[in-house]
Amino acid sequence: MTAVARRMWTRFEPYHDVTYFTPESRAATDALGCRGGWMGYFGTRAAPLGAVSAELVTSAFYSFHPSRVHRALPDAWDVATPEAFLEARLIGVDRALRRLLGPDALDAEAVAQAADLAVAAAGFAATAGRPLAAANARLPWPDRPHLALWQAATVLRESRGDGHLAALITAGLDPCEALVCFAADNGVDPDYLRQARGWPSAEWELAVHRLQGRGLLDGADALTNEGMALRRWVEERTDSCAMAPWEALGEARTDRLADLLEPMAPALSENNDAKHLNPFGLTSASMRHG
Repeated sequence: MTAVARRMWTRFEPYHDVTYFTPESRAATDALGCRGGWMGYFGTRAAPLGAVSAELVTSAFYSFHPSRVHRALPDAWDVATPEAFLEARLIGVDRALRRLLGPDALDAEAVAQAADLAVAAAGFAATAGRPLAAANARLPWPDRPHLALWQAATVLRESRGDGHLAALITAGLDPCEALVCFAADNGVDPDYLRQARGWPSAEWELAVHRLQGRGLLDGADALTNEGMALRRWVEERTDSCAMAPWEALGEARTDRLADLLEPMAPALSENNDAKHLNPFGLTSASMRHG
């Protein structure tokens, strides 16, 4: 049953991926006066929470080293208000989607149908104990279907992501340990991921040693059988905690939404040059599931 949650995540995640690292999004936050992509990223993603502290964002985003967040916050709120960041976020998303999908596609009936179904699903996304999901769910819905679809995708992915963090905490994986395990499980260069999230080498190595002490990593920094089992458990719990929208929507409407989103994914993924601006070189999905 939880396979449905995983399948739907792979459908709506590409639509959300235009949010932070496309040229259009970067241009919109640069126009606010942001100093670099990180300030734009933290400002636009945290804006639904209000003018929050770096400490709160470090907690909610989980896997970033505190120093990386402190470089952007609270200074971002001196550059622009959270409301201005939200407006810039929507402008960047609108322009990116118009480039990636084309204006004709955005006006198509398929997008309107997908928006109606996704908004309905997002209305059932869990928000209790999930601050990013709750903050995005309270925002007013955009009038244009392609932007309403984006906001629904954002609520769904932040709800899933908050649930993923609960699974990591339950598994006893602190932020750096979660990244070490993610890198080992997905073949990501550890140094690449470490630098992307701002973790000093010494702290990364301490996390490796802690995981080795628990029997989750071997001497070559590869996941042991126990480590692989824990990673599977985390992902299974993440999927389980993300099922509510699809159970409420029902099988027929969930399948219809999946069918509507599926042809959009290649255009969004193949034509999205955000990898040139994304300091991680990672998708939003892997950013959140680390």
